[in-house]
Amino acid sequence: MFYKQEIGSMKKPDYLISAYGKEEFHTLKKRALKETVELMESAGLDNIGIGGEMYRWEMYENPVDHLDGLVYYGRVRSFDNRYYKKASVVGKIKRKSSAYLEEFIDVQEIAKKDIKVPITGPYTLMDWSFNDYYPSRLELGLDFARAVREEIIELEKHWKGKGPLRVQIDEPAASTHPWEVSTFVEIFNETVKNLNNVKISSHICYSKDYRSLYPYILEMKTTQLALEFSNRDTINLGIDDDSRRGFRVIKDLMDMGENREIGIGVIDVHTDFIEPPELVRDRILYVAKFYDIEKIIINPDCGLRTRSREVAYKKLRSLVEGTKLAEKGLS
Repeated sequence: MFYKQEIGSMKKPDYLISAYGKEEFHTLKKRALKETVELMESAGLDNIGIGGEMYRWEMYENPVDHLDGLVYYGRVRSFDNRYYKKASVVGKIKRKSSAYLEEFIDVQEIAKKDIKVPITGPYTLMDWSFNDYYPSRLELGLDFARAVREEIIELEKHWKGKGPLRVQIDEPAASTHPWEVSTFVEIFNETVKNLNNVKISSHICYSKDYRSLYPYILEMKTTQLALEFSNRDTINLGIDDDSRRGFRVIKDLMDMGENREIGIGVIDVHTDFIEPPELVRDRILYVAKFYDIEKIIINPDCGLRTRSREVAYKKLRSLVEGTKLAEKGLS
C-alpha cells in the first residue's frame, strides 16, 4: 500500500572515512556502496536511493567540483560542528563533467530494489556560494539550473531500469529565504524543463514553517515533495492532533492547495532514539485520515549520515515495521 523510500545519505563505513583523500578511497567506495545497498534492502525499503551516497563526501562540494566558474575560498560552518568548503562564483557557470554518473552506473549493477538519484538543487548551490560575477541571484541560479539539467539528461541516457528515472532534487536552502520563494520556483522549473522519461521529486528539509513556501511552491514542476515532520512531533502514541502536532501542518498545506505525492518524514534523523513501530504506525495513520492514501510516501525526515550505521539500520527497520502496522490498520 505505502511506498517506502530512503532520502539520501548514510554514514560511511570507518574504512572509507579513513581513506578519504587517498587513492584507496576510489577502490573502497564500491565495496561500501554494495554493503550499504544490502543494508537498506535488508531493512525492507522499496527504494534505496543511490545507496547512501558513498561516492560523495559533501552535498555542496561534490557537484561544485564538476562545474566551471567557481573557486574555493575556505571552509564555513553549516550544521552543528560540520563544515564545508564554500566557493565563490567568478565566471559563467558551466558543467565540465558528471558529478553522479559513476555512482549511478554502479548502483544499477548492485541494487535489487528501486533506485533514485538525489541531486543537490540549483537554488541551494546558488545560495551556498558567494557571487562575484552575476548581476543577480536569479541569473546565477538559472545557470546553476541549466548545469543540473544537463546532469539529469546524461543520467537518463544511462538509465537501464523500467519506467522513468527517479531524480530527487534536494533543496535545503529553499525554506531559509521565504521572501524569495518565487525565485526558487523559477530556478527549479528551469532545471526540469523539457526532461523526458524522468520522474522528479524534491526534498526540502530544515523548514521552520512549510506554510511560508505557499502559494508559490504550488507552481513547482515536481510530482512529489519529501518533507520532514518527525523532529517537531511528540513521541507519544496516538492519532489525535495533539499527539501528532508535527504533522498537523499538512492540513494547512492542503488548505492552500497541496495535493501532490507527499513523502512524510516518520523518522527523526537528529537523534539516536529508535522510534517504536507503533509510533511510526500512528504517524502514518494520522496523515491517512485526511490525505489521499495513494499519494502518501513513507521516508525518514532526511538523510541518516549523522547517525551510526547501526542506529540508521534500526531506524529504517522501525520505519518498515511501522508501515506494515499502518497498512494492517487500514486494511
